[in-house]
Amino acid sequence: MGRLTGGDPSLLRRINSAVVLHALRNGEARTLTDLSRLTGLSRPTVEGVTEGLVEAGLVMEAAPEEGEVRRQGRPARRFRFRAEAGHLLGVEIGPHRVSALLSGLDGRIIGAGQRAVPESASADERLDRVRTVVADVLRRTGVPRGGLRAVGVGTPGIVEADGRVRLGTALPGWTGLALGDRLRRSFRCPVLVENDANAAAVAEHWKGAGIDSDDLVFVLAGLSPGAGSLIGGRLHRGFGGAAGEIGALHLLGRGDAPEALLSTTDEPLHPLDEQAVAEVFARARTGDEGARAAVDRFTERLVHDVAALVLALDPELVVVGGWAAGLDGILPPLREQLARFCLRPPRVELSLLGEAAVATGALRLALDHVEEQLFAVEGTVTARR
Repeated sequence: MGRLTGGDPSLLRRINSAVVLHALRNGEARTLTDLSRLTGLSRPTVEGVTEGLVEAGLVMEAAPEEGEVRRQGRPARRFRFRAEAGHLLGVEIGPHRVSALLSGLDGRIIGAGQRAVPESASADERLDRVRTVVADVLRRTGVPRGGLRAVGVGTPGIVEADGRVRLGTALPGWTGLALGDRLRRSFRCPVLVENDANAAAVAEHWKGAGIDSDDLVFVLAGLSPGAGSLIGGRLHRGFGGAAGEIGALHLLGRGDAPEALLSTTDEPLHPLDEQAVAEVFARARTGDEGARAAVDRFTERLVHDVAALVLALDPELVVVGGWAAGLDGILPPLREQLARFCLRPPRVELSLLGEAAVATGALRLALDHVEEQLFAVEGTVTARR
């Protein structure tokens, strides 16, 4: 993919190029007259910029519409944005699976894949599984690895700006892992690593329940819940990337950990044992008193954890995802208790993206990175300070 400027490094030409690209971005072919009207630029300026974008491989001349030649003789030249000029990858690395989404430069998904991975897998085994999934998606879509312009990755843990996982207790061997560096060995493009809840928050804002809200909290609810937040339309990571780690609130004296609260015996559940969790909820639905009490304890803790974040951030919207989003009746107690504890209760909705939320947010991370280059954007939703 060439430079935006078509060889001219001037700031003005970069700005004009970005404006024209924005006008072409929706996929509809435009004439030079259309582009001049839409951008407010003179026709000679639009013509010069468009020629540079064609040379850079980002724009191409579109075929005339059917019947246009017969009606008008020689039709006006039309141009379109080449979404196929590069591709983006969004990857989720989770306790039980790895998944990948592939898109063109317009963010439209053209390929997807996932593989199960044991929760006990080592870091090397998990990364091997990532490489397998990515290779399979690229093979099935016919996209060469060299055609990738950016890769976004969502993972559990506190992630530093360079992609190192400072703390990651959910995956074996993850704490201290230079994840960004390890993955960059497999790609010839930028690799951007983000906390999974943060990625999911970005995804819901882009394509999910939070499209119309710039102030939202996404709760990745499970035995070790986490949260991602957008404040004023920008992702809030905190000073060191640890914002939203509500799973640690029990350390402040709030009592037992969630895995103990949801246990029906004297032994806590394993935080990653989803089958054991599912069994507790299944028994609760059949009327088992011990299981129902455990589910009530867990729900109460989740409500308190979310309320603490809502009181601090005052979001317009709380989106609940993760496996707890599938619990029967999770929304009514959340709404009721947030109304009780919070000065201004937010709207509470379930995730619209489900299991695809983290990978979708990782894809948006990659798209934001490319857009900073293509459109001279100074601050995107996911840009780090």
